[in-house]
Amino acid sequence: MSQKDQSTTDFGYKEVPTDDKVKHVADVFHSVATKYDVMNDLMSAGIHRIWKKLTIEQSGARAGMKILDIAGGTGDLTLTFSRIVGSEGQVTLADINDSMLKVGRDKLTDKGAVANIKFVQANAESLPFPDNYFDIITIAFGLRNVTDKDAALRSMQRVLKPGGKLMVLEFSKTDNAMLSSVYDIYSFNILPRIGHIIAGDADSYKYLAESIRMHPDQETLKSMMQDADLVNCKYQNMTGGIVALHTGIKP
Repeated sequence: MSQKDQSTTDFGYKEVPTDDKVKHVADVFHSVATKYDVMNDLMSAGIHRIWKKLTIEQSGARAGMKILDIAGGTGDLTLTFSRIVGSEGQVTLADINDSMLKVGRDKLTDKGAVANIKFVQANAESLPFPDNYFDIITIAFGLRNVTDKDAALRSMQRVLKPGGKLMVLEFSKTDNAMLSSVYDIYSFNILPRIGHIIAGDADSYKYLAESIRMHPDQETLKSMMQDADLVNCKYQNMTGGIVALHTGIKP
């Protein structure tokens, strides 16, 4: 947590009681779950697929591994990982939101890809898995919604095997002034309108834009990962720093 009053935390640009943030975030994702994939494609012009593809390519995933996809939502990463690890491996899709988990389960069931997939409703801050269990953990576009990010990173580190890799794919900060200006106009003027038209919910997409701005920048998140006893922590900017992929290893 930050040095501010820990009885409150950010929910976008608002301050809310810390204990209430999970409910507020849950309400957002209950609202958008059924349109989540469509909105992802519209919001990013499909570029989110490239960001996720690069994440998988850099994961080092191979047959027989155990992989945890936190905030896995509708299962984009889980689906590809399940094909890589094969019948001897296992992928666990974990999400705190039961609406998102249901959409993900239905989607992956329709694709016939659930034989080596487990679905678990879980809070990233207190993961219900044994110590030293997973070879790889990913959390894509989910960490910014977590109330206590430091606790979540420690929880992820705990359930990683020694030598295992944590990968955090998340919106981040660009230092390109022109790109930043265009991005702000898009995020706060166009995105909520798209959300209203497609998902019938402008407020949730306004929150999503605000939550991105409140998320730690690249160097801060790298330091947080190091504080969680991960080593070889580094990040790769994508699309001018709008998105960054952070990685760290459990010693």
